[in-house]
Amino acid sequence: MRLLVIGGSVFVGRAFAEEGVRRGWEVTVFNRGRSQQDPAGARVLRGDRTDEGDLAALAAAGPYDAVVDTCGYVPTEVTKSVKALAGSADAYLFVSTINVYPGYPGEPTDESSPRHGGRADGGADDGEYGWLKDGCEKAVRAAFPGRVVVLQPGIIVGPHDRARRTTAWLRRAAQGGRMAVPGMPDRALRLIDVRDLAAFGLDLLAGPRRDEVEDYLLPGAPDNGSWGDFLDACVAATGDKAELTYVDDELFVEHEVEPWTELPLWLPAGRDEFAATWDASCAKALAAGLRCRPVTDSVRETAAWLFGPGGEQVAFEDYRQFGTWTPFLSAEKEQAILAEHDARGQAS
Repeated sequence: MRLLVIGGSVFVGRAFAEEGVRRGWEVTVFNRGRSQQDPAGARVLRGDRTDEGDLAALAAAGPYDAVVDTCGYVPTEVTKSVKALAGSADAYLFVSTINVYPGYPGEPTDESSPRHGGRADGGADDGEYGWLKDGCEKAVRAAFPGRVVVLQPGIIVGPHDRARRTTAWLRRAAQGGRMAVPGMPDRALRLIDVRDLAAFGLDLLAGPRRDEVEDYLLPGAPDNGSWGDFLDACVAATGDKAELTYVDDELFVEHEVEPWTELPLWLPAGRDEFAATWDASCAKALAAGLRCRPVTDSVRETAAWLFGPGGEQVAFEDYRQFGTWTPFLSAEKEQAILAEHDARGQAS
């Protein structure tokens, strides 16, 4: 199998390239060489996906049995890529997002839910993230009719994750002491490991040829771990130095803790706009063979990477997608929340 990965050095693209190499496929990665080191065992081609000359050279370096595109965010840029590669590749897998469905996360979501209505000719300033990704999907379908797989993941976790969610919780757990966490341990959580995402996508590409577009929503299996499982794994992976103290959501709200940013993966309970965050359907992908490892495995293996040589530097360096990230809950604010939690407990 001759596989081309556009990107291939950062997180999702790296996982696809490494999985292809592991399977013994002939893997080519195409990127500008400005991010992380390229995966071992892959052929490396340098270039910019927005440069027509670079794309022409990439197409000439084929043919490819399949293209995996993990870093397409602007429809007009994706259009250039797919038009250049349409004659030299048999299939195209595009990694999109659950955010192409505007009802998410307020409403239950599956592959039949209404889409944003993005356009294939959309530019970077023409819409928000979900609208643009929907337009990218349309661009891929137009250039590769009947030869497209679209994956729509939710929250992706695993080693090499630069989104500062699991890694932020691991960093806090490693500091030890009492750790204020919102909600209760049995709260639902739906995460998908990047390696499971890649394995599923490559299984689809290696399977029978398709007659129509295949869309798969990938929020993660509903039974691969709860909020408590995730947090317990963070503590265990960092030497059991932290003590989890579960605190009512409203205390965090009262202390003006920013959901999702100051406390990654947390959204206050009882809010209609977040009601179905962990309720999107993964049924179609599971029926097609998706296998999801326990979230505890993902956390443990992320910790091994994070606290290994260079891990924290990579995870927390400036990166184009996360330049405005809010720092994790400050120690001062956490202590104030714990103090009030204790005082309310004594008063009741």
